Amino acid sequence: MDQITAMRVFARVVEAGSFTRAADQLQMPKPSVTKLVQQLEARLKVKLLQRTTRRVTVTPEGAAYYERTARVLAELDEIESDLTQERTHPRGCVRVDVGSVVANLILMPQLPAFCERYPQVQLALGVSDRPVDLVGEAVDCVIRGGAMTDQSLVARRIAQMAFTTVASPAYLERHGTPRRPEDLLEGRHAMASYFSAGTGRIVPASYVRGDERFEITRQGPISVNESTAHLNAALTGLGLVQTFAPIVQPHLASGALVEVLADWAPPPMPFYVAYPPNRHLSVKLRVFVDWVVQVFEPYNTGH
Repeated sequence: MDQITAMRVFARVVEAGSFTRAADQLQMPKPSVTKLVQQLEARLKVKLLQRTTRRVTVTPEGAAYYERTARVLAELDEIESDLTQERTHPRGCVRVDVGSVVANLILMPQLPAFCERYPQVQLALGVSDRPVDLVGEAVDCVIRGGAMTDQSLVARRIAQMAFTTVASPAYLERHGTPRRPEDLLEGRHAMASYFSAGTGRIVPASYVRGDERFEITRQGPISVNESTAHLNAALTGLGLVQTFAPIVQPHLASGALVEVLADWAPPPMPFYVAYPPNRHLSVKLRVFVDWVVQVFEPYNTGH
């Protein structure tokens, strides 16, 4: 018995839900499919599938074997792809998790060029600002800002983004323009707050100039846990917003937003693309990571 072939056949039967459909998909005679699964069960000395006249169900042992087998087969496929034409013509799905404002304002405008260059690579973008369990959620990589606290991940720094504070002209007309961070503490001005999707805590707005430092931790009239909504809070005049300078640049140019406290800002925030160390860096993932590095290059204030 060819054990790898038997594993592939078993996996296909589980996924197809029947021997007949699996045989059709594999373009093999149904008796051959049945025989290979029986030989695999005999080798393992365990029942993997429960057969009835109408359906095939997976036993608990079969489910556990399938879960591990699927990972092994995926690794084998990726290893083979590295040594075949997929080295120059990558294919398959890359699952990416990325924050909302970065996805909408940085990645999405550039994606047509990626899709044209790599037409056989499909991107599944999970767009949210919540923390993600890469292994548990089967995500290939994440793009995130801030310090990399999870030391188990392989992280590649792709940018450092400067901060700025902005408000709409309508807001400034109603409340005036703050001159120093202390003005934000006197009750005249409102910050549209951002709170962490993971902890629920307000993320402080930090203001630094030389040795002077202020942190605004008070919750404003509105707080959000999603970065696009945070930007829209500024655009709609709900309050002052501290966010990434490159993100608001088009709105500053159009006059929809106005920069305030320009000489007060925290250090730039590093951005990373990260993936699990046990995740084989397939060709499809490698070309995506390299592309992300190029896309973020204009936003790297560290250069």
